[in-house]
Amino acid sequence: MLSMSGKDGNGFTPLLETRSLVKRFGSFTATDRLDIRIGQGEIHAILGENGAGKSTLMNMLSGLLVPDEGEIVYRGKPVRFGSPRQAMECGIGMVHQHFMLVPALTVAENVMLGLKEGRGPWYKHKQACTNIRRISASFGLDVDPTAKVGKLSVGQQQRVEIVKTLYRGADFIILDEPTAVLTPPEAEDLFRILRSLREQGKTIVFISHKLNEVEALCDRVTVLRSGKLVVSTLMKDMNTAELARLMVGREVAPPPFRPRPAEGGAVLEVRGLAMRQHGVSLLQGISLDVCEGEIVGIAGVDGNGQRELCEAIMGLADGSSVEGVIRICGQSVPRPNPRLLTGLGVAYIPEDRQREGLALPMSIGENMVAKQYDSRAYSRFRMLRRNRIREAAAEAVAAFKIKTPSPEAAAGKLSGGNQQKVILARELMQRPNLLLAMQPTRGMDIGAAEYVHRRLLEERKRGCAILLISAELDEVLALSDRIAVMYKGRIVETVHRDEADLERIGLRMAGL
Repeated sequence: MLSMSGKDGNGFTPLLETRSLVKRFGSFTATDRLDIRIGQGEIHAILGENGAGKSTLMNMLSGLLVPDEGEIVYRGKPVRFGSPRQAMECGIGMVHQHFMLVPALTVAENVMLGLKEGRGPWYKHKQACTNIRRISASFGLDVDPTAKVGKLSVGQQQRVEIVKTLYRGADFIILDEPTAVLTPPEAEDLFRILRSLREQGKTIVFISHKLNEVEALCDRVTVLRSGKLVVSTLMKDMNTAELARLMVGREVAPPPFRPRPAEGGAVLEVRGLAMRQHGVSLLQGISLDVCEGEIVGIAGVDGNGQRELCEAIMGLADGSSVEGVIRICGQSVPRPNPRLLTGLGVAYIPEDRQREGLALPMSIGENMVAKQYDSRAYSRFRMLRRNRIREAAAEAVAAFKIKTPSPEAAAGKLSGGNQQKVILARELMQRPNLLLAMQPTRGMDIGAAEYVHRRLLEERKRGCAILLISAELDEVLALSDRIAVMYKGRIVETVHRDEADLERIGLRMAGL
């Protein structure tokens, strides 16, 4: 074992080590005798496919899980964390991919939650807000401490999590997919901050599926596969193609995009769509068409009306005033709701898979039939056909390559990327006429994202009309036949794929 003052042969000071670390969930081994060394004052990437054990490892380091075997050595001493509070007291903090926030509380209340200074009558609201504004301004996070978390977009909630960790002064900071909801300029600003923290001796663990980010930012990289260590080395000795191959165990190539045939009829028609909530205009005169066998991509900075557009079409905009015309397959839908749209052949991949896409305590099979549990295929005489539901789960697991200890496992026990596959399986196995896909590959590894892209292109070839909303501009450009740019609730420009100019689209996304 090396102490804080010692350095190993690669020239970095180990701050944290794992020794033969094992974590099991029933018969499933999530991490298998991991030996990892994370250096003092470095940015260390942890890579792997969905289900490779990354989140399990990070949850053990941050006190959310206790190892079954092996030990964690921090600052030269064995440690055993029974809670995130204990880990934080040692200086280890984590920003989770799926947020640990209370929607009913304000940003300030969430940040202060669990801190001694935030308890009961000793909670100094004004001081907390002042400190949060200072941190927010310092790191360019643009967080309003008085806002209710439940009213914030996913991107804004991610920023709250970052502020919460920074507020607690962690020295060893774990970031799980921190740029998944950030714009390119925001991501660059975050990278500048992380480099500054590294210069001050802080240690950053960076989990990302964006290999270009890892290459640009990180000093060292560790690759996991099926819970085992594949390699841990200096980033300068690797490249993105080699990392992708090590992650998935094969060469990874994007699916070929082929121009679609002659345009079919419009499956989705939107005219003059407007939405107001609490007197605030969220959508302003949106008009667009999505035709049979076409993918229309929506590009825009998170929070510019993309979520509201899907909610208005799906009839999920509770408490909002919605105006305009929506037609699906030529049929006017004056008051849309999810059940009606499902009957019209509309599928929906929501932005937040855990809050809106899945019932986490329920099994994969129960989630698979959630939209058609009362159909003759899955129920008779008001009784569920459990055998048929299990068969549907097994079919989905095989067809969509869902990594799970069992088809009957609870959805909440799966990794984020495999949860996304469950949603994708449920929606696509209905062979929809129209698919609204919001952030369909968020939090997915490069191999899983490649698979999702291929499935979307297959649906397009089948004739499905797809409205694709993604914060990943590269994804929108790679898959879309036409691209619409949204800014402040308006579509400011629509271009065909062969006319798309990356710089121009970026400027339009910024309102220029």
